[in-house]
Amino acid sequence: MNSVPVTYLFVGADETALRTAMPEFAANGVQSVVLSDQLISAVMGKFSFADTIKKYSELTGVKFVDSHAPFGPGIDLNVPDADAHKRMILRHKLAMNIAADFGVDTMTIHVGNDLRFPDVPLNEQFDWVIKSLEELLPEAEKCGITICIENIWFRLNTPDMLLKMKSHFPTDNLGFCYDAGHANLMTQGRSFDDGAANYAWGSFNETPDWNDPILEKMLPHIVNCHIHDNNGCKDDHQLCGSGSVDWKRIIPLLKSAPGLKNMQCESISSKHNFSVREMISTTREVLKY
Repeated sequence: MNSVPVTYLFVGADETALRTAMPEFAANGVQSVVLSDQLISAVMGKFSFADTIKKYSELTGVKFVDSHAPFGPGIDLNVPDADAHKRMILRHKLAMNIAADFGVDTMTIHVGNDLRFPDVPLNEQFDWVIKSLEELLPEAEKCGITICIENIWFRLNTPDMLLKMKSHFPTDNLGFCYDAGHANLMTQGRSFDDGAANYAWGSFNETPDWNDPILEKMLPHIVNCHIHDNNGCKDDHQLCGSGSVDWKRIIPLLKSAPGLKNMQCESISSKHNFSVREMISTTREVLKY
């Protein structure tokens, strides 16, 4: 486990955020942080900002180890429009090249939430994802990047759907990002009629594919992971240990993943007003399991 870096997400993409967060992480013994979607987008907008990011990494000794691609409507892999698809592919190729410039070798990419395109059948959205991966994986190989597709709580990103996508690409440049908070919505979410999973699936008059062995299904292909907490209703990105995620079961399984390269704390302090020190201490506590 000591050989697998634990990385931390921080919110913000300007010099003030870097000047504040990077020394605080260093002071609390953190060596690795995430090249976030916000930071990557900032570099896309102003390429000289990459040098600013590197400056604070060198000053503090805190390195960027994993990354998260920009995401959202029109940016995820399932966008069902030819022109938008071309722009999305270019954006992800640029994101991977930016990550590679920082020495990062894993990038989490969202396949997309089917609810964003309710008039497009699920199988067609799946085909768009496959087309996107066909175009992106050669670039990932050139960059030395493993694309990690992530379980969320929609019909298009269940573990079974991710496994079906992976079956098209027997390459080490495609793996999974296991998100513990998202998985919790698809297990503990049974108890919440107004929860995120029930809303996502209920919009199509379907019952969520409540699925307890999500981690077990994904385990052979897990390359990185997101750890954060919630009570099963909403995607809160709370402190680890503050919700209903079963860390005693999850952490030992994650540590056994044969391809695991890093573990990322994705608790978001700006949403809940907790300190960096709290985030680090609670993460370290659950990692003891």
